[in-house]
Amino acid sequence: MKPYPFTAVVGLPDLRLALVLSSISPAVGGVLVRGEKGTAKSTMVRALAGLLPGVDVVDGCRFSCDPAAPDPLCPDGPHDGAKAHRRPAKLVELPVGAAEDRVIGSLHLERALAEGVTDFQPGLLAAAHRGLLYVDEVNLLHDHLVDTLLDAAAMGRATVEREGVSVSHAARFVLIGTMNPEEGELRPQLLDRFGLTVEVASSRDPEQRVEVVRRRLAYEADPDAFAAQYADEDAQLAADIEAAQRLLPAVKLPDEALRQIAEICASFEVDGMRADIVTARAAVAHAAWAGRDEVTTDDVRVAARLALPHRRRRNPFDAPGISEEQLEQALQDAQPDPGPEDDGPGSGSTPPEAPEPPQSSENAPQAEPNQSGGQQKTVGAGETFKARVFRVKGMGEGERGRRSRAITDSGRTIGVQPASVHEGRPHLVATVKAAAPHQKARGRDGAGLKLRPEDVRYALREGREGNLVLFCVDASGSMGAKARMREVKSAVLSLLLDAYQRRDKVGLVTFRGAAAELALPPTISVDAAASRLEGLPTGGRTPLAEGLLEAARVLRVEEIRDPRRRPLLVVVTDGRATSGPDAVARAQAAAGLLAGVTTIVMDCESGKMRLGLAADLAARLGAEHVPLADVAAESLAAAVRARTGKAA
Repeated sequence: MKPYPFTAVVGLPDLRLALVLSSISPAVGGVLVRGEKGTAKSTMVRALAGLLPGVDVVDGCRFSCDPAAPDPLCPDGPHDGAKAHRRPAKLVELPVGAAEDRVIGSLHLERALAEGVTDFQPGLLAAAHRGLLYVDEVNLLHDHLVDTLLDAAAMGRATVEREGVSVSHAARFVLIGTMNPEEGELRPQLLDRFGLTVEVASSRDPEQRVEVVRRRLAYEADPDAFAAQYADEDAQLAADIEAAQRLLPAVKLPDEALRQIAEICASFEVDGMRADIVTARAAVAHAAWAGRDEVTTDDVRVAARLALPHRRRRNPFDAPGISEEQLEQALQDAQPDPGPEDDGPGSGSTPPEAPEPPQSSENAPQAEPNQSGGQQKTVGAGETFKARVFRVKGMGEGERGRRSRAITDSGRTIGVQPASVHEGRPHLVATVKAAAPHQKARGRDGAGLKLRPEDVRYALREGREGNLVLFCVDASGSMGAKARMREVKSAVLSLLLDAYQRRDKVGLVTFRGAAAELALPPTISVDAAASRLEGLPTGGRTPLAEGLLEAARVLRVEEIRDPRRRPLLVVVTDGRATSGPDAVARAQAAAGLLAGVTTIVMDCESGKMRLGLAADLAARLGAEHVPLADVAAESLAAAVRARTGKAA
């Protein structure tokens, strides 16, 4: 079945342009496509491959070497005088669950030991050379694989090092990633490595939506006939891309354009110099696309709109994007000073005053009736800080992350897997030991080992895993007193930021009035949790038992749904239980259901007269009791320094 035609996709002009520019100049660094599900992200990417010019490759080369300039380090080389053929550009899709060896390639350990030869099995990076590498749901890909992809895309080479043997090959490709932000964000360091980014959303125009459905149904009814309708348009677009690729080396980037790029990047306060370089490359590609041999202001404007939005995020909870007004102002500021005699438009003008920001909920809390007939209010959060690191007890085997100890497929080697395990990285010494006693019986003669598949042993490695961090937050009236909720939200937001950095899954249970609710089902979208927390109202009595019961229910469900993620429960409360009959006894009974779960009780009690109820709750849960003021890492460091000083 023929793929959906690129030119048949309705709307999405920015995505269309970003993909075309990356195809013209792979040095731009690829495209990250962000958007809700069902917005044709994957459809456009898969259709793009059919527009790219074919490539000449050396016959028999598994690494798609260019016969005009073969890679001198190609594992299949040298290619002097080799025959060549032409083939279409490839689209290689990288599955989210792909192992590292599948991505970068692997060395055949048995042949290396037995025959003394380097037998390199190429991976997906080799297959994508001189084509497209597409990663759907790139935000769900393990960080180390994303690092590997982006490094290869930036350097144009992939290197595999195993047991003292190193193999390198060319890997120049257009990297395209798609993601749904609701399922979690990429770390800022990884966001910055993508050249361009585009936000896509479904159209709200009924006429456009009708046309989308009409075309999709026509395609599904007869794919070949539908594709034929757009064959000429696709062919023309492919010809335009090839013409722009030929023009690209001749495009000039004048100093005026470079100054505009520098002014824009400085204005938006982006970190580092990658933004300037990517914007310059994208501007050159856009000029070639427009058929010009010199970059203009229009090229710089378009390039900045695509290269800067994802680089403006100052923290994980910021939404990407740039201000069009600020962009235009930066372009104007980069123009040469016309001098005092210029009375043209804009001369002597002053920038408009910024509108006054709306009054925050912190300064003007809005009250409304709550479940208990009293008043509830929403209190804003204060500044975040570097939080203490809390870890799950024991050793896990969960998803790769940065929180708790776990057996993983990377990290430091701590032993050898049982002989029944046949996955991961080979353990050279253990393999040799397993094969050595059998060499005489196998008739070994001369150098090399007589190695069999059952001899190969695999390393046992210790790394870090990501966990499920479930927040159970008391939002009752006692928590809202004396703006305590402001401090609580700051602490929880700081822990959420820590969870984001450690690649955890997070969930949020709140309780107040007479009931508890799952405010946010467990998700890797930490910014969604932050949003729910910011808007959390307080008021009413304290149904502590209901909060703990709901937390226990959520953990039971997640144990079935995602068993590889061990839970860390963070109970945020002052320990009071005031809702319903036998509130204290019911809370104590509910605590018994959470036995065995690594739990932190964040004690929010304040004032001179303290009841110590949160400490009692922590004892019943077998949890670590942490006063609210001690959540910050600096508080812990100060305590250690104080104790060390006393000891001295």
